Amino acid sequence: MILVTGGTGLVGAHLLYKLVSNNKKVRAIYRNERKLNNVKNVFSTYTDDYKTCYNNIEWVKADILDIPSLTKGLIGIDYVYHCAAFVSFDPGKYHLLRKTNIEGTANVVNISNSLNIKKLCYVSSIATLGNTLNNTPITEESVWNPEDDNSVYGITKYGAEMEVWRATQEGLNAVIVNPGVILGAGIWRYGTGSFFKKAAKGLKYYTSGTVGLISVEDVTNIMINLMESNIKNERYVLVAENWSYKDFLQALAKSVNAKPPKKLADLFLLKLAWKLDWLKTKLTGKNRHLTKHIVKSLTTEKNYKSEKIKDILKYSFKPINESISEIGSNFLK
Repeated sequence: MILVTGGTGLVGAHLLYKLVSNNKKVRAIYRNERKLNNVKNVFSTYTDDYKTCYNNIEWVKADILDIPSLTKGLIGIDYVYHCAAFVSFDPGKYHLLRKTNIEGTANVVNISNSLNIKKLCYVSSIATLGNTLNNTPITEESVWNPEDDNSVYGITKYGAEMEVWRATQEGLNAVIVNPGVILGAGIWRYGTGSFFKKAAKGLKYYTSGTVGLISVEDVTNIMINLMESNIKNERYVLVAENWSYKDFLQALAKSVNAKPPKKLADLFLLKLAWKLDWLKTKLTGKNRHLTKHIVKSLTTEKNYKSEKIKDILKYSFKPINESISEIGSNFLK
């Protein structure tokens, strides 16, 4: 039997649909009943009969930070897809990020080892990869530099990877995927789905940096292929294409029949917006929307290379233009 953590998130929900569609016996853990609607919304992008697929999942209320409930969820499981994570670039959320991403992952791998789980797949991020000089391609061999100006999200996802690698030394078979920005339909309030919502409302500005993109379809396909293979104790960068933010935001706008952004938000403007956002948070207590590391990401050019996974699985990525167009059409339904 298969367990999916983070099943109410974008990757987890799309993964659940693929597993159930392939007649796999699947259990998924959830913390918040309201977020189960995310799963139904994602499933409805594939089929009108989404309730049948949803009801074929064994749902268990558990928390990766609560060892008794997590242990209950893992009993009787052979394979684990660990998709659960907390995503934030707000330095004020650092301790919560550490708690969820590092301690939560440690709990998952520790219990998996104690229960002799056959194999685990961990969804990490390109945020854990080191930078290169002169914009040379970033790969699995790009070494993390702890002295670099790393984001709090990157720091905690790297720490989570270390927990997985530590568990492999203790006998766990595992694979790690490091996706770029994952595009998928069904969840529009936050995550990358919110990009389409914002594009539909109108985007005035684009930025000067680049972004590594991949469809959720590719991410989940590769995860399943890796888990069903003999591959173990390896990690793989998953970036289908590297785009400029200008092209990306204009494609988003086109996909939802909105006007494309035409003005460049330069570094001065972004720094001003970041500082105003910080001040707003201090005055109101609301969540940060723009941080120093987000500004850095929006204005930096990086080039990611995924030859390792393409070679080992003989895999061809779905064109990003096609993915954006399909997701945009789904948003407009």
